[in-house]
Amino acid sequence: MNSIVIIDYGMGNLRSVQKAFEKVGCHAVVSADPKIAAQADKLVLPGVGAFRDCMRNLTEGGFVAPIKAHIGTGKPFLGICLGLQLLFTESEEFGRHRGLGIIPGKVVRFPACAREGGEPLKVPHMGWNRIAIRRAAPLYQGVPDGSFVYFVHSYYVVPDDPEVIATETGYGRPFCSSIWRDNVMATQFHPEKSQAVGLRMLKNFGAL
Repeated sequence: MNSIVIIDYGMGNLRSVQKAFEKVGCHAVVSADPKIAAQADKLVLPGVGAFRDCMRNLTEGGFVAPIKAHIGTGKPFLGICLGLQLLFTESEEFGRHRGLGIIPGKVVRFPACAREGGEPLKVPHMGWNRIAIRRAAPLYQGVPDGSFVYFVHSYYVVPDDPEVIATETGYGRPFCSSIWRDNVMATQFHPEKSQAVGLRMLKNFGAL
C-alpha cells in the first residue's frame, strides 16, 4: 500500500491537509502513533505555532527517530510551514532552540525595520505572494513560475547551503520559501490553502 501519513503531534489543522490530499485522489491518514509514521511510504510534517513547543511535542511524541529514519531511507518527505522550519539546525524564535538538524541552517524573524515600497512590512507575512522557482523540484512539475501561494509566518529559514533553495519569495527582501534536497521537500507556504496551484503540488508529492 502506498501510504501517506500526516504526523499528528498536536500542532496545526491537520484535517485541512488530509482533505487536500483526498481532493487530488491521494489517500492520507492522520496519526499520532510514531509506529504508524515509521511504516509510511510518504511522510508529511505540517505545523503551526511556536517552534519550541512543536519540537517538544515531536520529541515527547516519539516522532524524532521515525522522521530521521524515514528521510534516511530515501522515502518522500514533505514539511509544511513550521514543518519546514523544524528541519533546520536551530530557531531564534523566543530564544535559541534546536531543531531536527536535518538541513543545516537557522530560522530567523523578519526584521521589524524592513520596508517595501517605502512602507513598513507587516509581520506576520500573511496572505498571497508569488514564488520564484529556482530549482525544478518534483513538487513543482506543472506549476508555473510566479504562481501565487498562501503564507502565514513571522519567521523564515536561512539554509547554510543555498543549493537547497527550491523557491524564493520577495517580502522586503528575497527569502527562501521552499527547499528541496534529495527526497526532502518542504514549503514555508501552505499548499493546502493555495487553491489549484497547491493541490497540484500535493498531487505531485502523492505521485512520487
